[in-house]
Amino acid sequence: MKYENVLAGIFLSRPNRFIAFVEIDGCAETCHVKNTGRCKELLIPGVTVYVQKTDNPSRKTKYSLIGVKKGTRIINIDSQAPNKVVSEWLQRGGLFKDITYLKAEKTYGNSRFDFYLETKQEKIYMEVKGVTLEDNGIVLFPDAPTLRGIKHIKELCQCREEGFTAYLLFVVQMKDVLYFKPNDNTHPAFGEALREAAKNGVHILAVDCEVSFDGMEIREKVPVNLG
Repeated sequence: MKYENVLAGIFLSRPNRFIAFVEIDGCAETCHVKNTGRCKELLIPGVTVYVQKTDNPSRKTKYSLIGVKKGTRIINIDSQAPNKVVSEWLQRGGLFKDITYLKAEKTYGNSRFDFYLETKQEKIYMEVKGVTLEDNGIVLFPDAPTLRGIKHIKELCQCREEGFTAYLLFVVQMKDVLYFKPNDNTHPAFGEALREAAKNGVHILAVDCEVSFDGMEIREKVPVNLG
């Protein structure tokens, strides 16, 4: 996945979930933040960030904040990016070699899962979660309580009971991490639901990404530690 018209800037502040102020070419610009998570450990005044410029006249802001530099590592924080790179990854045979059907945004019960796919042997529902929280090489999800995430997990379990294969795929929006684990300190109920889903046959996977200032691509599986 590649972005166009990407510029570097200096993060100034984030007055609310949706906008941030970024210094670009010496001027303070208002940017749309493409991630409603907290990102407090990333968006620190003075850090280098990456923004995508758009010329769409209907937008309130002409910049979108898509990435941030943490030490020597670039972390993608665009919440729309994980689904895009997963779609590319699946289409090139990254997880299954024999996909016969692939559909994004498939309704199931009261949820809409990110992907539904079929192989010659299986019918599969897949939900994707982007991961941006990292602590000493360990990546965690969620960075804030997520009732919607628990709802998705429970409905993936329902898929299994009805004979479907179910995957919960955590896309780590960075490279060079040790392992993934649920963030029990922030939302213990999510960790409990995740462990119960694994017991019920839901596949819990994590993959890392090669991230540049203007792109992201899935690379390798990351160990999952459910605790």
